[in-house]
Amino acid sequence: MLVLLPPSEGKATGGTGPALEVGGLSLPALTEAREAVLAELVELCAGDEEKAAEVLGLSPGLRGEVAKNAALRTSGTRPAGEIYTGVLYDALGLATLDAAARRRAEESLLVFSGLWGAVRVGDAIPSYRCSMGVKLPGLGALGAHWRRAMAGPLPEAADGRLVLDLRSAAYATAWKPKGGVAERTATVRVLQSRIVDGVEKRSVVSHFNKATKGRLVRELLTAGVSPSGPSELVGALRDLGYVVEGSAPRVKGGAWALDVVVTEL
Repeated sequence: MLVLLPPSEGKATGGTGPALEVGGLSLPALTEAREAVLAELVELCAGDEEKAAEVLGLSPGLRGEVAKNAALRTSGTRPAGEIYTGVLYDALGLATLDAAARRRAEESLLVFSGLWGAVRVGDAIPSYRCSMGVKLPGLGALGAHWRRAMAGPLPEAADGRLVLDLRSAAYATAWKPKGGVAERTATVRVLQSRIVDGVEKRSVVSHFNKATKGRLVRELLTAGVSPSGPSELVGALRDLGYVVEGSAPRVKGGAWALDVVVTEL
């Protein structure tokens, strides 16, 4: 199983590991594309702070992120699974997984990123600020940059595996599964169910969405479940106690769409 995750906007700081080694990250076929983004981002942030903040969409209170980016090549690193924080990652709780579940996480989780393209949770990276929606002056839109770079490496990483796609819309632009990979892909939407005047109402709520996605990934990892395809995933999630409604693709080469229905966290 290959699980595609979004990053978190907020990130942990204070890495004590060695300086970044781009060529040592997972998916080495992305090295050249990573170096291109890194070089332009560092140059941008080491120059005009106002311009850098505008390009990165930073509010006045986040101007410190510019200096952080300028020092990316020399800053201390941490495993990516420690860098990313927030609701989804709190619910996932990588640090509290047992050894077997942690090994499964390091092999199956892939976190998408405007700067790195995609990394595994064990990859050593510094804290940074660069969303997928950024348009760098030289490279242009990062979503388009990564679509070109990922056209080969991502299908290879997904070869023969179920792909559980939990990315937000912005990060889904960087790679869209196609063909046979798409047919083994399941996207997930989390719906909150409430009874209003005796009638069930369902809605998408961000906090429920992120927390539930983190929790269901944790439970799959802890249980050691490795479904071979979307229909098996539906069964596995139901066995874990989730209310899941699955829709097979209506056209050849499409992905499955799963709705996970929750009433509370």
